[in-house]
Amino acid sequence: MTENDRRDQDVRWMQQALELARQAAAEDEVPVGAVLVRGGELLASGYNHPIAASDPSAHAEMACLRDAARRTGNYRLTGTTLYVTLEPCVMCVGALVHARVQRLVYAAPEPRTGAVESRFQLLADGLHNHLVEVESGLLADESARLLREFFRARRQASS
Repeated sequence: MTENDRRDQDVRWMQQALELARQAAAEDEVPVGAVLVRGGELLASGYNHPIAASDPSAHAEMACLRDAARRTGNYRLTGTTLYVTLEPCVMCVGALVHARVQRLVYAAPEPRTGAVESRFQLLADGLHNHLVEVESGLLADESARLLREFFRARRQASS
């Protein structure tokens, strides 16, 4: 696969994650979406829904990893790429490592709680027995815009 082919695939999968983020926003949840892919095939998808689920761990990444583990019958998700619209938090980074996700592609940074590059660097080489490849910034402007609009609307609604 050429670098251009890989980028095209990455964009396609991230666009699907953004659609899931929009679905979360439509349900009044923080707009974050995720898809997990192996060998060019969709294994699972998820979006933020901690309010609806009454579950603080119901982040997009966690929902996606849980679904993939159920579908494959294995919590080890080797050879997979997770596409997510926002930099993962500490909890989600831990799950990525334990699931042995090969590659993480995320859109927008999360300056307050991002655990990959922004606030913490929990996937830095040598910290864990499993190394997750990281790429950031893919469709970041679109993801950040979706988040800004969501929080702006919430602030206006509460005024």
